[in-house]
Amino acid sequence: MSAETAVASAELPPPADAQALARAFEAIHATRMAGLDFLNPRLRVAALGFRDWRGLRIGALITPWSINLVLLSGATESVPAIRRGDAHPWAFPSGVYGFLAHEEPGVGAYHQCSLFSPVTEFATQEDAEQAALAALEALMQPSTPNAAAGPARLSRRGLLTGT
Repeated sequence: MSAETAVASAELPPPADAQALARAFEAIHATRMAGLDFLNPRLRVAALGFRDWRGLRIGALITPWSINLVLLSGATESVPAIRRGDAHPWAFPSGVYGFLAHEEPGVGAYHQCSLFSPVTEFATQEDAEQAALAALEALMQPSTPNAAAGPARLSRRGLLTGT
């Protein structure tokens, strides 16, 4: 995805499920996270890049304390019901990643994979959005493993850095 496409994607209004996710995390920011010293005051809650994937919805969530990839139930599939906090492996074109199970009022069950926490290294909301969208795009790109090294397994940060 080009930078122009990434910006255009970020400017489109999020779908209803992503809006509900953003509203839930805005409430968390105003209550449970209020006043904590590790919040980045330059960032605000944003749900962006959501798209259909295998009957589910995948996208990114930016908050003043973290950036995550998020899987929401979709029109035809629901995220598997597993114990809150347990990891579920999801196979994407770039590799297999563990997403933790969560649930929030107004959102329901969802799975998330942390990319950055805390997010103090981001100077602007735009920087955070570009990183989140780049990670989401990298997630959907097939891995190109070195045949001699065996299958590639990217770390979460490796999604962004390519290492």
